Amino acid sequence: MAEVCHFLCKEKKGRLFTMVGSDERNSAGSFALYYVFLFDKTKQFIIVKTLVDDAEPTFPSLAVEMPALNWYEREVKDLLGLRPQGHPDLRPLTLHGDWPEEIHPLRKDFAVRETVPRVESRETFMRYEGQDVTEIPVGPIHAGIIEPGHFRFGAVGDTILHLDARLFYTHRGLEKASEGKPLRKALFIAERICGVCALSHAVSFAQAIESTGQVEIPLRAKYLRTLFLELERLYNHIGDVGNVCAGFGFAVGVSQGARLREELLQLNERIAGHRYLRGIVDLGGVRFDVTTAEYSDILSTLDKVETEFKELVNILLSHDIALDRMKNTGILTLQQAKDLEVVGVAARASGRDIDIRRDQPYAAYDRVTFSVPIYQEGDVLARIRVRIDEVFQSISIIRQVFDQIPAGDIITALPKIPAYQWGMGWTESSKGETVHWVMVGPEETVDRYRVRSATYSNWPAVPLTVPGNIIPDFPLINKSFELCYACCDR
Repeated sequence: MAEVCHFLCKEKKGRLFTMVGSDERNSAGSFALYYVFLFDKTKQFIIVKTLVDDAEPTFPSLAVEMPALNWYEREVKDLLGLRPQGHPDLRPLTLHGDWPEEIHPLRKDFAVRETVPRVESRETFMRYEGQDVTEIPVGPIHAGIIEPGHFRFGAVGDTILHLDARLFYTHRGLEKASEGKPLRKALFIAERICGVCALSHAVSFAQAIESTGQVEIPLRAKYLRTLFLELERLYNHIGDVGNVCAGFGFAVGVSQGARLREELLQLNERIAGHRYLRGIVDLGGVRFDVTTAEYSDILSTLDKVETEFKELVNILLSHDIALDRMKNTGILTLQQAKDLEVVGVAARASGRDIDIRRDQPYAAYDRVTFSVPIYQEGDVLARIRVRIDEVFQSISIIRQVFDQIPAGDIITALPKIPAYQWGMGWTESSKGETVHWVMVGPEETVDRYRVRSATYSNWPAVPLTVPGNIIPDFPLINKSFELCYACCDR
């Protein structure tokens, strides 16, 4: 297995798309690991499956050669009890240090309703020697109304030497909760993984089931999914541009970004009945259509938002202090982005030319034209510029949808799906590439569900961008990635 994965990644230049651990002892007599590699140039996947014996649940670690596997391997150790031999850092990840080492909640025999007793914590952080280094702990409880994350800085003066980031404080066990659920009930869970990525998660899950059942959804439904996915991208990107301005106290940018985001959220509510676009997607298509009057509402709102967003961009990118704070701050190199399989805005801002809408088209993305903005600098400013460019591309895509959308059905029935078949679905959310892997169980229920969000891929990169910057720059760097804690705490 190790040799095959090395060959696919290092020699054939496949990129790690996701890795899934699965307890298949009841259906196949063992645990299984699935390594999914994507070859963007040929638009093909290769999946490497290896079995892990229950009597000796170990497998060779590849995290040294393929750093992107670090979190995946630690997670299967925590949740399934499969031990990666040779892994350089086996600290708890998803389960914190006070969780008993011998209890693994994604095993099929885990007693879901029993309270797990806690033990003395095994948490460790970087140790510093010398009197000049100051440890600065921040979180997990923060001053603002935000999700929990613990950041422990090692600094000399106000210059950062190292950052330990600790997440997964509110891990909800949604993958476990989905097991045994009918597929449509699991869809309900999928779109609640994250508030601001609700539609992306719902579409990814639906596409995984449709792929498993070999279902082609109606063309009109494909266009409608594209429309709503781009509306989700729009309100996030515009809001994120404003949020980054908060990192250096640029009040005009903060308020204008929030105001424009609110206009788009209100548009969502008028069109879809929900500000965050829940309840739109169904297995086999979408739940409702868009009327001619609603088309007009969308286009007129976008015309207004586009004009006002251009004004905000002109103010932001002509402000010397704003540019000074963003340039050369929080740099992520192209090599780091490749090593960690960074996706989305952060990848494209570092010169990594990937966008799953173009590279593995879904919905109606193969029927519209758009550019993928790429910058080389890898700093906060580059990440802002990618978002700005993508806002205008999203508006263009939505206009093309209205020009091209055909009449027809918006949903199709799914066939009966045999047990223990699996499929994948993916979307390019505002944060980046999101992948859902679903194995269907008996009577069309969920047997195993694995979510690899863009946030899961990108969080390990954030600590690499911090050393050499000053403490006050960390909020700015962190906001420029704009990662969801909830997408990890699934």
